[in-house]
Amino acid sequence: MATFNWMTALSGGILIGISATLLLLFNGRIAGISGMVNGAIRFDAAESWRWTFLVGLLIGGAIYEYMLAPQPTPTSTFTPWAMIVGGFLVGFGTRMGNGCTSGHGVCGLGRLSTRSLAAVLTFMGFAIATVLITHHILPGLL
Repeated sequence: MATFNWMTALSGGILIGISATLLLLFNGRIAGISGMVNGAIRFDAAESWRWTFLVGLLIGGAIYEYMLAPQPTPTSTFTPWAMIVGGFLVGFGTRMGNGCTSGHGVCGLGRLSTRSLAAVLTFMGFAIATVLITHHILPGLL
């Protein structure tokens, strides 16, 4: 497992904040990725900015991964069907919660949205409970 580097995490957070701020400043749009993907799959010409932003995210990630800070590719022991089911559940949850962690956590909290604060507290609470159950309670029972 790679060691944690707080400078890398801080730099990534700053870049995410700058990109979300620039999108809001120049386009008047919020950088919630689930909403952006949902709008992009409609293939409306007026919504082409969504594709530009999403492709930019992929290119930026690739530049970082392969040129600036190459890391070993992580492996997973999950079966493909479990990841597919998990992906659909995440997609369902983002539609049900009117946004994902990036939309609520980065953009919503930055705009002082109480709805986003409630969503982020819910995300974090369930994440903490999930780690507690899967890493501390279940291994002791099995």
